[in-house]
Amino acid sequence: MQKRKLGKGNLEVSAIGLGCMGMSYGYGPAGDKKEMISLLHKAVELGVTFFDTAEVYGPYTNEELVGEALYPFRGKVVIATKFGFNILDGKQAGLNSKPQHIREVAEASLKRLRVDAIDLFYQHRVDPEVPIEDVAGTIKDLIKEGKVKHFGLSEAGANTIRRAHAVQTVTTVQNEYSLWWRRPESELFPTLEELGIGLVPFSPLGRGFLTGKIDQNTKFDSTDFRNNLPRFTQEALKANQTLIELINTIAVKKNTTPARIALAWLLAKRPWIVPIPGTTKLSRLEENIGALTIDFRPGELDEIENASLEIKLQGDRYPEHLEKLTGI
Repeated sequence: MQKRKLGKGNLEVSAIGLGCMGMSYGYGPAGDKKEMISLLHKAVELGVTFFDTAEVYGPYTNEELVGEALYPFRGKVVIATKFGFNILDGKQAGLNSKPQHIREVAEASLKRLRVDAIDLFYQHRVDPEVPIEDVAGTIKDLIKEGKVKHFGLSEAGANTIRRAHAVQTVTTVQNEYSLWWRRPESELFPTLEELGIGLVPFSPLGRGFLTGKIDQNTKFDSTDFRNNLPRFTQEALKANQTLIELINTIAVKKNTTPARIALAWLLAKRPWIVPIPGTTKLSRLEENIGALTIDFRPGELDEIENASLEIKLQGDRYPEHLEKLTGI
């Protein structure tokens, strides 16, 4: 497995990580626990060393799953988790990045993950009620205490990243980034490049859309949050097939799959990008890791770049009330 470094803090991880959220939450019913543990073990066997979770995934159950599954591999893998929300009656209940709450989440996550220190601790969403300097300062203290190793931000804007980084080094930023959400290129890349911060794209396969397996006739489970996303309306899914056709054309030429093309494109963008596609299936895990075998000739990368930029995608990525929680 190829390795990559995130940021200047020497955090080295597998070039492709594994997003664990969907094993417990978000994309329909939770997976069978034994099967998910087996999948996580197989990921380690295949060379994956970077795993992403959060306290709100479940809530709590995903951290518990990851902690149990990866306990035998302590010290050999990197586990990222996140703070930043209130959880009431088992549901997400607004933002909360107050210093005392961050500390409480850290202590609880340490126990659920069964680790002595959190490898990478992200602020899940920027809290407008708490100065980012206070958040960064709290993480700085937790790092001094040996409870956290690296600080990350998720869905933060460039100015917020700069302010946080001035207090405590930001190792990496996690943002949605893929062939169907390219805004980070113009708004974040210059800042990350300048400050030496890594980028961890979540939903690098467009929540499954870029695999080419989803169209306007696809039906999602009633508990699947994609039912609430503007880009997953029947109309948008039909209109956005143009992007899938482009990716598939490249995939056919290279005798591979659309998913591998989408991930290989991300990997080719910058050496400090580490995507974290999620899955509950071994075949998909193996397919995603196979993106590391794809090399683009110069003309092929240009073809994808230019053609994808000409496609006007339909539908916002989030409903308006959720988009307000993002920094870009």
